[in-house]
Amino acid sequence: MRRVNLATIGLVLGAVYTLAPTLWIVIAATKSPAELFSTSTYLPSFTGGLVTNIEDLTSYQDGIFWRWMLNSFLYALVGGVVASLVSAAAGYALAKYEFFGRKVIFNTILAGVLLPQIVLAIPQYLLLSKVGMTDTFIGVLLPQLFNPYGIYLCRIYAAASVPDSMLEAGRLDGAGEFRLFTSIGLRLMAPGLVTVFLLQFIVIWNNFLLPFVMLTSDTQFPVTVGLYSLLRHGAAEASLYSLVITGTLLSVLPVIALFLALQRYWRIDLVSGSVKQ
Repeated sequence: MRRVNLATIGLVLGAVYTLAPTLWIVIAATKSPAELFSTSTYLPSFTGGLVTNIEDLTSYQDGIFWRWMLNSFLYALVGGVVASLVSAAAGYALAKYEFFGRKVIFNTILAGVLLPQIVLAIPQYLLLSKVGMTDTFIGVLLPQLFNPYGIYLCRIYAAASVPDSMLEAGRLDGAGEFRLFTSIGLRLMAPGLVTVFLLQFIVIWNNFLLPFVMLTSDTQFPVTVGLYSLLRHGAAEASLYSLVITGTLLSVLPVIALFLALQRYWRIDLVSGSVKQ
């Protein structure tokens, strides 16, 4: 009984620790700049501060915030889709084909999972600057199309959900390897690919360091870098803090909406994608 109580207390404390900053963002966004530093921290305002903040944020520099949001959506959507397909192809190949160096390649990918992305930002910038791809959309997207963790997940999922017998039956019917991958592999791996896409979408949406290093034009900033630049200007103009807080609140809504929309496609059992006759 005591262990159950300790576990419950631990879960409650963890939930409070996780939700407290989010709750503060929601409450602070309802306050006007004058109320932000003069009212109780966790006491919301009902004077229309949220609407005013959204209007001010929309009008700031001709609505550049919504350009940042659109940039983030394009980075995350294109990067998430392409990275998921690359991960699916690589994971499928590692799981279903025997070839020289397969274990070495897989172990190298596992090492990439353990490598912090922060140490790659500067080398990636130097490499892309050599070919003139800095300060471009492709310069931000290209380093994020190869996702070691996504390949690792797809390799595990392909091994569990794509039966070898089904592939052999397809080969006997004359199907090529690419046809087998697109018609059988991708379909059976679909539940796992939803998870890979969602994880990669969130990683790219929240990415700060790579676009911060790679981009100089504010019209190409994602929302993370854009809000940071707005925060720096707020050091000289305190009223911008309310815009940063409101922008932060708005920036998490697409991620929440995507999470809720895709959660019904998740599968707990890795073999749920396979078809049994």
